[in-house]
Amino acid sequence: MVRLGQNFLADPNLLDAIVRDAELRDDDVVLEIGAGEGVLSERLAEVATHLHSVELDRGLEHALAPLASRPNVSLHWGDAMRMDFAVLRPVPTAVVSNLPYAVATPTILRTIEQLPSLRSWTVMVQREIADRLRSAPGSRTYGSPSVLVQLACEVRLVRTVDPAVFRPRPRVESAILALRRTGPGADAATRELVRAAFAHRRKSLARSLEHGRPGSLGPAREALEELGLAADARAEALSPDDFAALSAKLRSSA
Repeated sequence: MVRLGQNFLADPNLLDAIVRDAELRDDDVVLEIGAGEGVLSERLAEVATHLHSVELDRGLEHALAPLASRPNVSLHWGDAMRMDFAVLRPVPTAVVSNLPYAVATPTILRTIEQLPSLRSWTVMVQREIADRLRSAPGSRTYGSPSVLVQLACEVRLVRTVDPAVFRPRPRVESAILALRRTGPGADAATRELVRAAFAHRRKSLARSLEHGRPGSLGPAREALEELGLAADARAEALSPDDFAALSAKLRSSA
């Protein structure tokens, strides 16, 4: 059965491929979110200097007992959406996970924000999420997660995954997504700006901001024009770099 929304990988060839795709170094400290029955975890523990493995479902405690006994593994029981990843020691340098699909996007965003030490992510997600996080400006699927992830990372689709490799078989398509850090990512002010800008997609960016920030309509329009963008541009027309520039411009003129 599916435990807490998780589908378990049942194909050893794919599990081996995920580890290869991660291109881990001997000194990498890996963070795995959603250990499941430990089949990917065991492979990661073989190649990483240390593995932090997070699992919410205590019903899997017996299955994960061999993993927990490894000297280079720290097994953390709890909700990844409530964990303070910044306190993990040794500090993680890579995420490799079959992410619980219901929280895949917020989990990726939280690790980008809380763990500047991370240089890469190799994650199994829904195909829809993979497409959204790597989508370009103007795309129907381009939104605040796309911008926030791309401000910190280069995003690449590694491979699509047949539903038959899961137990039980999911109703959605899956994909392995690779993220490579290219910068620190959005600061708090930019994250707030991006989310507010996409909150009302049918409105212009400036009017969307005005809903949450009364009095911001004029300054937002002026800032957009100063950046060479249309005053009535919608959020989906701006690139991630445009958002970073707009955030800086608004702060400097405040």
